[in-house]
Amino acid sequence: MVGAGPAGLSCGYAAARSGARTLVLDRATHPRYKTCGGGLIGTSLAAAGARVAVPVAERVHEAVFTLAGRRRLVRRTAEPLLSMVRREEFDATLCNAAADAGAVVRTARVRAVEQDPDGVTAVLADGERVTGRFLVGADGSAGVTARHVGVRCTDVDLGLELELAAPPALRDAWRGRLLIDWGPIPGSYGWVFPKDGVLTAGVIAERGTGDQTRAYLDRFLAQAGLGALERIQDSGHLTRCRAADSPLRRGRVIVAGDAAGLLEPWTREGISYALRSGALAGEAVAAGDAARYESAVEETLGAEMAAGRRLRAAFTRRPLAFHAALATPPGWRAFAAFCRGETTFATLLRRRAYSTALRLL
Repeated sequence: MVGAGPAGLSCGYAAARSGARTLVLDRATHPRYKTCGGGLIGTSLAAAGARVAVPVAERVHEAVFTLAGRRRLVRRTAEPLLSMVRREEFDATLCNAAADAGAVVRTARVRAVEQDPDGVTAVLADGERVTGRFLVGADGSAGVTARHVGVRCTDVDLGLELELAAPPALRDAWRGRLLIDWGPIPGSYGWVFPKDGVLTAGVIAERGTGDQTRAYLDRFLAQAGLGALERIQDSGHLTRCRAADSPLRRGRVIVAGDAAGLLEPWTREGISYALRSGALAGEAVAAGDAARYESAVEETLGAEMAAGRRLRAAFTRRPLAFHAALATPPGWRAFAAFCRGETTFATLLRRRAYSTALRLL
């Protein structure tokens, strides 16, 4: 496996547990900082919780929604909506689980991939060549394996994110609460997530709107009363969502997680997709059947992504309608059920009421 994030480590765990000799290569060692909101939906908790004790920093029971900083809407729930993790802790826990299952995790940079009918070779930065029967790429959307497979993406977004130090009074005010702002740039939104003393704040919008996105972040922080807080981390990243017909495999090389462009198109949630696609990849290569991975992804994650594309298209045109829908009992129940992992957007859109509402938008 190339990449030791949730996808690569899930793959390594699944393959090793199935009896395959497994090597995970990554250019950095754990624990390491990762730009990420760190909000785990119920689907992620179920996938990760089957093999590790998830290091939850905080659980969210209250959601505040705004529309470009206005029209404040507050919703509360007895059951947690999201469980917040610090990615350096979460990924390190997954790494330990993969190693305990029998996978070898090694620090090395992969600069090229070569393959023939009998195997695959990862060419390392120092010239060493590592060969195996299959290679799973989980090295991110801009990694070497995505290029090798020829992954094509339709939606590319710029995410800007900050880790903010919260003083005690502010920490108490944000405990168990998240903020989502439907942004002024078409398809954009901002977030504030609490993590037991640290606030993660960020915005995401279509690539090519960099100046507008940065201005949105500054305005969003000011509106949330967070503009003067100390910035512990300040980072940016691109998220890439695969085209519906993008390849998931080239010969003996398959891609999972961000490398495959697998994420929820509307919310850009990617951890659940990484955990699940990585596990599917590990099971497939351990069984010696790479084609099995393609069909499994299309049947499950592909259907969810198709629903997400419909939601994103409607949200981009009518953010006010989406905000208003959250004020209705059915709209809130649907959103909360998705967050808790009790349903998927694909399942919701198979119901006539939700599908009809979306068509009208």
